[in-house]
Amino acid sequence: MKILLTAINAKYIHSNLAVYSLQAYARCYADEIRIREYTINQTVDEILMDLYEEQPDVICFSCYLWNITYVKMLLEELPKVLPNTRLWLGGPEVSYNAAEMLGEYPMTEGIMCGEGEETFLELTEYFHGQKTGNGQGKQLADIKGIAYRNLSGGVTVNEPREVLDLSKVPFVYENMDRFKNRIIYYESSRGCPFSCSYCLSSIDKSLRFRDMELVKRELQFFIDHEVTQVKFVDRTFNCRHDHAMEVWTYIAEHDKGRTNFHFEVAADLLNEEEIRLIRSMRPGLIQLEIGVQSVNERTIREIRRKMDIEKVRQNVSRIKEKKNVHQHLDLIAGLPYEDYASFSVSFNEVYSMRPEQLQLGFLKVLKGSLMQEKTGEYELFNQDRPPYEVLSTRWLSYGEIIRLKKVEEMVEVYYNSAQFSNTMRELEKEFSSPFAMYEALASWYESGGLFGVSHSRIARYEILYRFISGSGVKKPEEYQGWLTLDLYLRDNVRNRPEFLGEDKVSKEEAAAFYRREAQEHAYLREYDGYDGRQMRKMTHLERFRGRLLLFDYRHRDPLNGDAQVLDITGWQDAGV
Repeated sequence: MKILLTAINAKYIHSNLAVYSLQAYARCYADEIRIREYTINQTVDEILMDLYEEQPDVICFSCYLWNITYVKMLLEELPKVLPNTRLWLGGPEVSYNAAEMLGEYPMTEGIMCGEGEETFLELTEYFHGQKTGNGQGKQLADIKGIAYRNLSGGVTVNEPREVLDLSKVPFVYENMDRFKNRIIYYESSRGCPFSCSYCLSSIDKSLRFRDMELVKRELQFFIDHEVTQVKFVDRTFNCRHDHAMEVWTYIAEHDKGRTNFHFEVAADLLNEEEIRLIRSMRPGLIQLEIGVQSVNERTIREIRRKMDIEKVRQNVSRIKEKKNVHQHLDLIAGLPYEDYASFSVSFNEVYSMRPEQLQLGFLKVLKGSLMQEKTGEYELFNQDRPPYEVLSTRWLSYGEIIRLKKVEEMVEVYYNSAQFSNTMRELEKEFSSPFAMYEALASWYESGGLFGVSHSRIARYEILYRFISGSGVKKPEEYQGWLTLDLYLRDNVRNRPEFLGEDKVSKEEAAAFYRREAQEHAYLREYDGYDGRQMRKMTHLERFRGRLLLFDYRHRDPLNGDAQVLDITGWQDAGV
């Protein structure tokens, strides 16, 4: 018997926690279960050929927004090349419309609905019994949480399965070789205490937690193996204070300086004890994702969300003060009662919090969500194909959606990249609001035919300088300095872009500095043993606003990657 648990991930660096959990839970059949992971960057033909060469008895696909189109194409082709292979599906993209999916794809035998570990174990027992012909074990009618094609050709939907004790799910990462160079996903809880109308997590109200002693042992495993990043998939990690504190305290006390932990949190639920602990952590130990979505109070009520925006602002600000935690804040365009003007208010409010990243997302109308039920009331139109993104609502036209898409791209390039931070902070002062600035930049790109073109990083700087020069800024030449600062914070660019102007540090001054530094190491103390030429390759001198700055590329900010900057003005007279 050979069963393939098949995942098609969005990127190679991703891994699919679900299929590994299913395999681990059905460990008594470990010899018969294999995992095959692909990405959406591979062709359907490539995946089809690989599945064929496996010659499995059963293929089970893990179905999500990002891969369901691929799965559907494979379902059409697989019976032609593997006519005796049984096809099963599972995952959020098929759990809430299982009967419809089985009707649309008759080659599919069945669907696992909802939480899958116990269901898959029983299904494997059923497959095994049929293969061996012993007539023992489960029958499909006995397995909760599935929909399947019955003998009469119709579809039977069995009763839902009770939720699983999360502590019974085995740890899936014992063999780290399988996850080399990949993000590790981990869950310490399932379910969500909130009822947001756009989210499928609100359907499962059975919030439960993994045993804390298990969690600590597993966290230690990640720390000991120096895993680069562990992303907690808990929907609202800090919904229970004692749980969050134990996890955060443990990783802070056992930190070895290598692993970063990612958490999705509700910022307004953070209390004083949690904030004190977060502020004390090593820079880069954790990062926080915070879903604000909107600051429109009517919108927040309508989507059944609870949020104290002033508390969000205060807590984000207090965490930001210490410069040790990457904060990622989310907005969603297309929510009910949020028009273009209202969204700009939400944008400006969240932008003013200065998160390390601001994600401007667009509403996805997910199957099974309350939002899907209210599309008529909201006059909401969305794409029929995944990811079912909003096209228009009663409050927001498609034309306005397009405008926001262009603003989104400018935010990604000029804010989220963290490559233009000082320039954009200064430029913001020239506009009525941050949103107005990104609108104007998007219009500049559009009028110049700059969208849809693959621009180099240097080209992005040049475009921004042309925009500044042509947008009525009083002293555009001053922005040469800010652009220069931003450029060299990231890279020791050897071929200086023409728009930056002449180098204000002469070759003679630079040579004298590095010659003296090679002897005394007054500023570059960790470069002992390096000569001046070697140090010059790993650093850069730049005169900015009357000061002489030394950029050190061996030492970078753990949050944004900026080089360490030393003010060495007057180094000749420093007496060192």
